[in-house]
Amino acid sequence: MKNRRSFIFPVIIFMGILMLIVFSSFAFAQGNGAPSGPHYNLNIIGVPQDKTADMTGNQGHRIFVPLERKSAIWLQEGLDFQVLDANGTDQDGAKFQLPDPDPNDDLVLSYSVYARALGKPGGQSKTTTCFIDEYGATYCSAETLTLTRSKGPSKFTNVSKYLLTLYLDIDGDGIPERVGLFDDKAYQYFWDYDNNGLKLAQLRFYPITTDLR
Repeated sequence: MKNRRSFIFPVIIFMGILMLIVFSSFAFAQGNGAPSGPHYNLNIIGVPQDKTADMTGNQGHRIFVPLERKSAIWLQEGLDFQVLDANGTDQDGAKFQLPDPDPNDDLVLSYSVYARALGKPGGQSKTTTCFIDEYGATYCSAETLTLTRSKGPSKFTNVSKYLLTLYLDIDGDGIPERVGLFDDKAYQYFWDYDNNGLKLAQLRFYPITTDLR
């Protein structure tokens, strides 16, 4: 009996460790590729016809963009996430408020954004983070987020480096550098959203860090 107990005890410990590993992994990533836990959800919806309603101050978690052309989603720094103007089909573009993701300027982002493409297979969008400086010149990141709706289940991926930072030659020395969104408070930041038939780009913002150092 003593030998039997000696055998069972290590087995119980092993099974407990195994279950802890399994549940820890499940808590971090769901079957759709996204972390579990609280998040802010933003749907970017491609529509075939421009919207005419005034959507300024609209608090829904969605932005409408043209189904087959470019549009601008202007970014405003704030304490939380809010859709300030949901109409991205007009000349003014949409406006989205979000916190500074890199308040310490160390490229350790204080939150992360995950994205996936949904809707009818075949659609694609390309999103590039840009800014307009104090002189009116426009600069865009050398990195572009491409979301393509393929057949089958669509999974989330971490796209923080594309949407929350810019990778570009800041000082003209020919060497690109990575800087955080809202790095310069004098600049106007925006996402240049080039849609080619994607019905839905789904973004989720999670209070987890992404280290881009």
